[in-house]
Amino acid sequence: MSCSSIKKVVLAYSGGLDTSVIVKWLQENYDCEVVTFTADIGQGEEVEPARAKAEALGVKEIYIDDLREEFVRDFVFPMFRANTIYEGEYLLGTSIARPLIAKRLIEIANETGADAISHGATGKGNDQVRFELGAYALKPGIQVIAPWREWDLTSRETLMAYCEKHNIPVDYAKAKKKSPYSMDANLLHISYEGGILEDPWAEAEEDMWRWSVAPEAAPDKPEYIELTFERGDVVAINGEAMSPATVLETLNKKGGAHGIGRLDIVENRYVGMKSRGCYETPGGTILLPAHRAIESLTLDREVAHLKDSLMPKYAELIYNGYWWSPERKMLQTAIDESQATVNGDVRLKLYKGSVKVVGRRSAESLFDESIATFEDDAGAYNQKDAEGFIKLNALRMRIAAQKGRKLL
Repeated sequence: MSCSSIKKVVLAYSGGLDTSVIVKWLQENYDCEVVTFTADIGQGEEVEPARAKAEALGVKEIYIDDLREEFVRDFVFPMFRANTIYEGEYLLGTSIARPLIAKRLIEIANETGADAISHGATGKGNDQVRFELGAYALKPGIQVIAPWREWDLTSRETLMAYCEKHNIPVDYAKAKKKSPYSMDANLLHISYEGGILEDPWAEAEEDMWRWSVAPEAAPDKPEYIELTFERGDVVAINGEAMSPATVLETLNKKGGAHGIGRLDIVENRYVGMKSRGCYETPGGTILLPAHRAIESLTLDREVAHLKDSLMPKYAELIYNGYWWSPERKMLQTAIDESQATVNGDVRLKLYKGSVKVVGRRSAESLFDESIATFEDDAGAYNQKDAEGFIKLNALRMRIAAQKGRKLL
């Protein structure tokens, strides 16, 4: 599809510097109508000002959607059912938001008759992959315009000069200041990249963190909370029923107050480079051990172990942008089926940056005290059975040793 054939583009629009420039750049270079889409997924900032900014740029069709409940219900919670964690540490806060945005971009393109979609992701990062893989999966013939891969605006200074030339109003333009970090926020987390973080040896500055107090400054008294699970999802906190988004909002506040959820990692991006990032994920850092705790009572051993073996692949699919893929859907079906009995309560202790499980209970529990007890089990378990079990499992190793095969 040539530039001249594109008449309308749906842009994922934040109202910030980059996407404000993109609106004008699309109008100027593609001579097309631009539709803006701003998603409220809990970034903690007002999204309505994006409307006035888009109107000032001549945009006629403006979408501002509150997607917080859908985000947590249909993306965050399904991911946590798998106990998902990337490279042993990252809770995928940015990654899991992208398939929802891609889905809504395509829906708006269909509603408005747009020929293409556009985004502000750079050619170095993962987000370009996530947005575009999702878009192509949901609408194979869609055209994607990624300005950072096309234009010659390569720095903030050139972007600001473009704004000045085209009379584009941008926040902080007069002050000529910006945050030293590239940040992304939603209900699950806030991320920080760039600035001094580009040196993996440099410690993050304390005033960078926005959602949490330092663990050293957290209250000296622990807080106990109780989470109620139904089919693997939290439905109540301390006995109070809550919607998915409210659950995560509440856990973020509680976790942040106790210095919980800070992370500093070097991760492997899908495009091939390593990247250092810092993340605040208070609610997610509470959810993960809580979910594992209720599963420890209610899941069959082999089901739990199989889930754990599948999880790294599932995490990789989300990180790399394959949420809208048949393999992710297949894994999700298996994961969700396993959650039918994951019901009950978990009690946790929040204290100075740590989350500890201190209790769990479930009507679906497979824990049998009469068998597990160290006291007299009244014959519930025949300890003599263990002898044959051990000998059968040792058989192959005994045969190998008899044949002279050495393991030392």
